[in-house]
Amino acid sequence: MNVHSALGSGFLEAVYQEALEREFVKQGIPFERHRKLTIFYDGEPLKKFYVADFVCYDVIVVELKAVQGFFKNQYEQTGNYLKAINFKLGLLVNFGTPSLTYKRILNPNYS
Repeated sequence: MNVHSALGSGFLEAVYQEALEREFVKQGIPFERHRKLTIFYDGEPLKKFYVADFVCYDVIVVELKAVQGFFKNQYEQTGNYLKAINFKLGLLVNFGTPSLTYKRILNPNYS
């Protein structure tokens, strides 16, 4: 990605969020930053909500990290969010490594 190529690793996640927002605008990618998404339990909305780093094309959750590597709980957390908000696809992107790393996460319960 252009953002990682330009900035490299070592910044806080907020820096990458701002830069990626500018890149989305430049590329014409529709997005919403820090979108509040309702979490459902047993078919009912909870009072707590999930705030996605980005939602692109109104259907893809994009979660950013700036860590040395992914951990299993990050995959599981993103997958759980997808199930709770009933989104099909999530993208976990890590800017904290020398090479950009990412993982597509699918919601197996998507309807």
